[in-house]
Parts: sequence; C-alpha cells; structure tokens
Amino acid sequence: MSLRGYLQQIARCPTLEELWEHHVEKMDSYGFDRLFYGFTRYRSGTSLGDPEDFVILTNHSRAYTDEFLGGGMYYHAPMVRWALQHDGACSWTVLNDMMQQSAITPAEERVLEFNRQLDVTAGYTVSFKSISARSKGAIALTARPGLSQKDVDDIWSEHGADIQLMNEIAHLKILTLPYSNPGRALTKRQREALEWVGDGKTMQDIAVLMGLTSATVEKHLRLAREALSVETTAQAVLKASFANQMFVLDA
Repeated sequence: MSLRGYLQQIARCPTLEELWEHHVEKMDSYGFDRLFYGFTRYRSGTSLGDPEDFVILTNHSRAYTDEFLGGGMYYHAPMVRWALQHDGACSWTVLNDMMQQSAITPAEERVLEFNRQLDVTAGYTVSFKSISARSKGAIALTARPGLSQKDVDDIWSEHGADIQLMNEIAHLKILTLPYSNPGRALTKRQREALEWVGDGKTMQDIAVLMGLTSATVEKHLRLAREALSVETTAQAVLKASFANQMFVLDA
C-alpha cells in the first residue's frame, strides 16, 4: 500500500481497534513486528499518572506487557526516559552509547536484560511533540527477531521519514477516537448525565431531560466519578472529555 493509501485508510478509521490493526500491518511491512504505543494526559514532575488512565496500544505478548507495564518496568526503561526528554525519532543504538558511558542505572539494566530475554533488542522509538505540559506520547517499534540494529538503521535510512510521518499521523488520529480501559468505562446513562453537566444544566434540568429523579441522576454521576476515579463531577467531565467519551455518536 502506498503512503497516500495508508494515510487515507487511517484518516477514515472509526475505531481504535481498526486503526491499530492497519497500523500494525503497515509497520510489519517495514520489519517492525511488535509495537508499543503509550500516551498520558496526566504527567507531572514525578509521575506519568495512573497507568489505568494511559492510552496503551500494543501487540506485544502478555508475557512482555504484564511485566513491562503491569510490573512497572516502563518507569525505568531508558527509551521511555529518552522519549520524555525529546521529540522525534531515535535509533536504539543510543542504548549501546549509554552503556559504554556507564549512564545506565541498575534498574535500567534490569529492563534491558528483560528486553533481551524477550527479543526486544533492535528498533526505533518515536516521541511525539507534546500538546500540553502534562501530556506525552511515544511509540516503540521493535524489529522482528533476526534483524540487527544495523539492519534497522539501514531500513530507517531509506524509509525513516515515511515511517515517522505515518506514526505521527496515527498518533494524531488516536487522540480523536474514544478510548477507555475496562475499569474506566462509562455506561450510557453515566455518560449522558455527564454530557448534560458539561452543557451547564442543573440537577433539576438533567432530571427532567433524562426522565429521572434528581436522586437517580446523582447516583449516575456518583458512579461515573467512581468509574473515572475522581472526586468531583467537574473532574469527571474533564477526564471523560480527555478520553473522547463525551458526545460520542455511537458509544
């Protein structure tokens, strides 16, 4: 598929699942058979936020993701550290440079050893330009087993500009599509109540509009706050908006 064909395909994707399927297939055609995309809107000086609020897309094995994400290894991953400090694309050759300069901590070395065990040894990381001080997104492109970092760098030398562009466009599209981790999903009624709050309606207005009692409306809002792990309804509206769960045509 041509670059134009790919971009047209991605631009028209209605869901994250469909977009990710096309993107994985396209990156695999360049030799990158495992991808790990992450995005947060809740970054602070000492944290990337609650992992439950991350947008995570990957086709890595459960053996990898359970340890790397669930076990918190991502926090010590050298290429994650690089992505947080830079924008653009970076060859994993920098890992060798860091080791030669003794710039690797014991925790980072454990991540690298874990990656070696699961054949995550050659690839590129693309770090996307942040849209706010609290947001950051990046994608790790892991080369299929058997490809060396030199092989990957040769591929990038020929196709890198196109690969980076495709990942940047895919990232921008991802930011427009509804997303929620299972533990953060809203019901139709919870979403509707939050939408009316976002429209500036009072509790009494919402009760009339939804055909419910005020107590039932408040119950839906309370459950929405619990689902989104926030304390106030205003925070719930903001977090649901961040995840593109508000005013969804086909939720």
